[in-house]
Amino acid sequence: MKKSFLTVTLAASVLALSACSGNGSDSEVVVSSEVGDITKNDLYEEMKSSVGEQAVQILMIEKVLGENYKVTDKEVDAEYKKSQEEMGENFDQFLAQNNQTEESYKKVIRLNLLQEKALTEDVEVTDEEIQKQYERQGTELNARHILVADEETANNIKKELDKGADFAKVAEEKSTDPGSAANGGSLDWFGPGAMVPEFEEAAYNLEVDEISKPVQTQHGFHIIQVLEKRKVEDQPALEDQKESIRSDIAIAKADQATLVPKIAKMMEDAKVEIKDEDLKGALDSILKADEAPAPAPQ
Repeated sequence: MKKSFLTVTLAASVLALSACSGNGSDSEVVVSSEVGDITKNDLYEEMKSSVGEQAVQILMIEKVLGENYKVTDKEVDAEYKKSQEEMGENFDQFLAQNNQTEESYKKVIRLNLLQEKALTEDVEVTDEEIQKQYERQGTELNARHILVADEETANNIKKELDKGADFAKVAEEKSTDPGSAANGGSLDWFGPGAMVPEFEEAAYNLEVDEISKPVQTQHGFHIIQVLEKRKVEDQPALEDQKESIRSDIAIAKADQATLVPKIAKMMEDAKVEIKDEDLKGALDSILKADEAPAPAPQ
């Protein structure tokens, strides 16, 4: 599944509990025992003290987004299947570790898709961008790199390589990446999503044997060389992936900081009124996001 905006366990638990909490009186016994009963109100009070504010936030986000955007069962099922395929035999373990069932996890997927639609509704994605990403997804690279801590060192190494220094030897002597330095900087074959975005973008824009300028990532500065390129076998047709690719690109391009203010505006329009005095401030952190001044134009 695409990166979730909410904690899986908390979101699924809140959504699942909300689905079964609409019936019955506050004094209804939900657990009975010889040492005492637990009523619906007891459960509510305990939940309120532990996750009350987060629960109110999740439930109201679900309601306002559900009012403004549409997510179909088909979309949820497709994302669920995609998660199964990506995790393979680890999928059932993932559900178990998060105390989830198929039904509860699909609730999280639906909420996540609603947030994605809100985040990306104004993001434009061109056919050219989709074609480029499709071609990238169908290509794997065999590359090597040299990683150092600072840009000055990286620039000096690039000059050495431009003068004919042996890439593998320089990597063994100077690269700070323990996983590849001993192998001449070799990263072996990899495809899209395997590397951090800055590294991937630079590597896929290189011709075979071309050596990159220093590329900065969270790990430091990289000098990259692509040794080979190969096509992925049995890649699905573009038409079968077009909407998924469009969604992935839109999410990557979207400004994540716009989501909370957008949700805050929807909540204001919905005229939310919290009746429980103990939870009065539950939505303050969201609603105040809409009051923040817009950034000055560059």
